[in-house]
This record gives sequence, C-alpha cells and structure tokens, in this order.
Amino acid sequence: MKKVSIVTATYNSSEFIADCISSIHEQTYANIEHIIIDGASKDNTVEIIKGMPNRVEKLISEPDKGIYNAMNKGLKLATGDIIGILNSDDFYNSNDVIAKVVAAMEKDGTDTLHGNLYYVAQENTDIVKRKWVTGEYNPKKGISKWLASSAP
Repeated sequence: MKKVSIVTATYNSSEFIADCISSIHEQTYANIEHIIIDGASKDNTVEIIKGMPNRVEKLISEPDKGIYNAMNKGLKLATGDIIGILNSDDFYNSNDVIAKVVAAMEKDGTDTLHGNLYYVAQENTDIVKRKWVTGEYNPKKGISKWLASSAP
C-alpha cells in the first residue's frame, strides 16, 4: 500500500485547523502521514492540533519565512510515495478523496494529479460560492485552462 504524505503549512489558524485535520483523520485510506509545519503561531493552533484525534506524524512549530518556506520544510520531511499539500484553512470534501487519488494514480501510472477546487461559504460549507474546474492536460503545455465560475 502506497504511503501518502500530506503537508499542511499553518500560522495562527485556530479558526480552521480542526476542520483540516479532521478531513485527513477521517479518510478511509489507511497509510497517511500528516506533516504540519506551523510558523510559531501566537494563537492556540498548536494546542488544537495536539488535542484532537489526528494522523499527524510530524509537527514542527518554529518561525519561518512564510507559507512556501513552511511547505518546503514539510516536503523535505515527507516520506510518502505520493505527496500532497492541504492548506490549513482547507479540507477534503469527502472521506475517500485520498483513496480515489491513489487509485487514479495507480490506474494511469501517473506521477502528478490535479483536480477541481470548490470555494464554500464559511458559515455553511454546503454552499459553493465559486468553482475552479481544470481543463484537459497537454504534456507539451501543461493544464490547458482553468475555468472559473461563480456558483449558481
């Protein structure tokens, strides 16, 4: 079973980090390593992370040079066959997302995968405010287009 590493960069994310962690913890796929790189949050982000059920294997909380520096720290620590990034204020929309990602990558023998993004209302995540839908992939050009649309 392939190991999946998910890297989350965070800073003062106490409002959203629990949803992010829960969406990874509740995944049906078993072999997940969650790495959180916190930029020395001043709120209770780290306490929330430590106080809830999770799959966090590595938690580092120290000053950094911004989100990309934190992501790169996490990528260096990742030991998975597949590596993904989930921002601290994001979450997976179903418990089988990672299982589907692994299955799709194994089926097609691909090294990369991209998908659609749904921006939801903070007060009610069932309300989709905007969608980013990926276009077809062309190996010579990359992703051919992103279609942005406001939700109905």
